[in-house]
Amino acid sequence: AFHHLWQVQYRKLLLMILVLGIGGTHLSGFQMSVINYTSPYIQKFINETWLERYGSALHQETLTLLWSFIVSMYCVGGMIGCLCSGYLTAKYGKKKCLLFNDVVLIVATLNTGFSRRAKSFEMILIGRFLEGIGAGIHMNAHVQYAGEISPKKLRGFVNVTSSVFLALGKAVARILGLRYLCCSFWSCFLFVFLMAGKYCPPSPRTRC
Repeated sequence: AFHHLWQVQYRKLLLMILVLGIGGTHLSGFQMSVINYTSPYIQKFINETWLERYGSALHQETLTLLWSFIVSMYCVGGMIGCLCSGYLTAKYGKKKCLLFNDVVLIVATLNTGFSRRAKSFEMILIGRFLEGIGAGIHMNAHVQYAGEISPKKLRGFVNVTSSVFLALGKAVARILGLRYLCCSFWSCFLFVFLMAGKYCPPSPRTRC
């Protein structure tokens, strides 16, 4: 499959694989892992915010409960995203669904990225929930769209790339996770797909 990708007619497909991966499952993998490495920073932020609001520090049990909600919101959103993805892709098409989904992820990023400035840990909860919805939709729509725009002889290879970018996102999160700024860094990747979206071909099976 590799030698086919370097042929002139498949260079656009290779570029599309990179765009879909960077703007799709790479972000899902990043968000799955980055929360683990930013845990002490976020818990400290929650405690500081609570102390500033109410004049007393949080009990450890309450802090653990709030942290559990932040972590689990991603899974709750992911479940909802997966359940909605079939309907959304069938009604609006894979391309439109992926483009709109990146807008949802940008809103999620703005919530998490500006939570410290707004002194609101609730914004992290909202952001994580929206990130989960985005990941659930992307994990389904990405594979469907990539398979439908690729030639039959390369379809299996192209579909596998979604898992490759998912693993790559986890690796990047491991490398950058200990840096506090990483909470807002990953949003830059979203604009790659949004800017390239108008050049994405329509899904051959739906033409929408």
